[in-house]
Amino acid sequence: MEEKFMQEALKEAKKAYDKLEVPVGCVIVKDGKIIGRGHNLKETKKDTTKHAEIIAIQKASKKLDSWRLLDCEMYVTLEPCSMCAGAIINSRIKKIYIGALDEKTGVAGSVFNLFEDYTFNHKVEVEKGILKEECEKIIKDFFKELRKQKVKKL
Repeated sequence: MEEKFMQEALKEAKKAYDKLEVPVGCVIVKDGKIIGRGHNLKETKKDTTKHAEIIAIQKASKKLDSWRLLDCEMYVTLEPCSMCAGAIINSRIKKIYIGALDEKTGVAGSVFNLFEDYTFNHKVEVEKGILKEECEKIIKDFFKELRKQKVKKL
């Protein structure tokens, strides 16, 4: 089941890729159904808060008519940053499934672990490595292509 929903998150990441956004995708699931989707739109919207996770949280909250996403699970292709991790905790998401790790800004264990090393009013379960290779590949391919385009411009 985890792979099925991570595939949906990868579809969102592909949408970001096609818009020349860092290809991160996210879906939020409740009772086996997707209730929120998002992909990075930071460049398109010129807004640093337009991360895949934030957009998916906003859509899921609208669908449920609540900021509390109780009993919801998040599937995200890349380990969340501190901003997104804070939103995940505050929205009361039950569990997060992560594809690829982010050694530069990831806070589910790569840089530090916001989900486990601190005491908050809500505890989020974390599972890593769901479709890890596919999630890593789309990020690597994106930056490889970006570097090629920069060289062509020189």
